[in-house]
Amino acid sequence: MSTAAERARSLRKRHQRERQAVVFGSIVAGLGVVGLGAAAVFTDVIPASFLDREFRTATPTGLDDALAPPCPPAGTLPVAYNAVTVNVLNASARAGIAGQTASGLTARGFVVGTTANATARTQAAEEIHFGETGLAAAYTLASNLTAPVLVLDTRPDGGVDLLLGDTFPGLVDAASVALDPGTPLVGVAGCVAIEQALKVAVPGPTPPPTTPAPAPADGTAPDANGDPAPAPDPATGTTG
Repeated sequence: MSTAAERARSLRKRHQRERQAVVFGSIVAGLGVVGLGAAAVFTDVIPASFLDREFRTATPTGLDDALAPPCPPAGTLPVAYNAVTVNVLNASARAGIAGQTASGLTARGFVVGTTANATARTQAAEEIHFGETGLAAAYTLASNLTAPVLVLDTRPDGGVDLLLGDTFPGLVDAASVALDPGTPLVGVAGCVAIEQALKVAVPGPTPPPTTPAPAPADGTAPDANGDPAPAPDPATGTTG
């Protein structure tokens, strides 16, 4: 029995040594081939014409510009507040902010077209959606906000939508608005030419309702500020 066991152990060790020899031999052979190839290229035995090719980055597709707002064309002046029509939309789970903000804008002279719910929530604190003809109006409104996200869409009119998110901080103090009617508007950081922005403009909105939406089946009614129930969360379908 001991002789058979010793023979089996001996065979296993021999097979193990053979496998190790094959593995290490293959590695050494591969390194040798690589070394010979490198030496051949270095000594110009094998031409390395691929090293002379010019490497180029891919041509931009414009998709990265989808989030870039348009810059106001040179010389674009602010618009009088009473010439800016704003739809104030609650895109958050907070009740009351659309009505409160609409009242604040009206007190400053803006024309509030509609106060209603957005169709979905926004992750931004505040967004301004506008078309090409509403660019100056959007920048004028933006001067009354902390750090709005400007979104160009394909609407044909000059109206703008103000979407309010969960972290909306409110309008900036009116006294701190740095807007001179005779001084051209300055584009926000990262803006692009209007012609470039139009290539990736998002679809225009569905006209918002002219009256607040009716109370949903669960009995949630518009609040005292005239806001409908908070916008639904697209992830859960709830309003909480």
